[in-house]
Amino acid sequence: MAAVPLINSELIASPGTSKKTGLALYTIRDAMGKDPSAAIAMAAKTGYDWVEAASHSDGKFYGMKPRDFGRLVKKNGMVPLSSHSGLKPDNYEQMIDEAAEAGMKYIILPSLPGDWSGSIDGYQRAADFFNKAGERSRKAGIRFGFHNHQVEFREINGRVPYDVLLELSDPKLVIFELDLAWITAAGKNPVDYFRKYPGRFEVWHLKDLTPEKQDATLGEGIIDFKPILAETRTSGMKYWFLEQDFCRTHTPEESIRISRDYYLGLLKK
Repeated sequence: MAAVPLINSELIASPGTSKKTGLALYTIRDAMGKDPSAAIAMAAKTGYDWVEAASHSDGKFYGMKPRDFGRLVKKNGMVPLSSHSGLKPDNYEQMIDEAAEAGMKYIILPSLPGDWSGSIDGYQRAADFFNKAGERSRKAGIRFGFHNHQVEFREINGRVPYDVLLELSDPKLVIFELDLAWITAAGKNPVDYFRKYPGRFEVWHLKDLTPEKQDATLGEGIIDFKPILAETRTSGMKYWFLEQDFCRTHTPEESIRISRDYYLGLLKK
């Protein structure tokens, strides 16, 4: 992974100025399901530098063996940087090894199973699992992380579950992939979290939000990204991915182009 293009050093020097861009392949999942090779080529042609997989099951990524998926991405001039993978206590070791085989730097748990997200005790058990997965990931040469939705910010008995996960997980073993839209939809300010838990948010999902709290194409929502990008050093962010769950006003192919252009336009302001 020595060849992976880091953006953190650029951001530290001048926050928000990196022209490197990442794409969560969930955004173009229909195209990936029909023809992964063509979809990857389209993402590369649009200008993206690294990708995050969103189909990892039965030992394969998008129906391909891990090494073959990694090769496909690299063949198109991009980096297979991360994967959203359904890690569980009975499969996490194998999934971590598969992500490492694909050449990834991160493996991310996209959401918690229901029995872990209904109580503070459940979140405590989740944090214990995070530490186990993080230790196993470290042995495999990659990093384990967790991706949030809104539910982790809803108080339970006066406590914010997301804070429990941050406080009980080992910073040396566990990173957090902050979804900027969903934390905003939950009524929280990402900058407050950067300052309260500095260095914990190594990866972001760069996602906009409509007034109705639906995800949106970048620049067509309500989020002001300038003050967020100004805190990259505080947050510890090294990489980010554009992600849009549902493309309502554009096709996914149009949306990933518009969003990337909007981000690059921010750098000129």
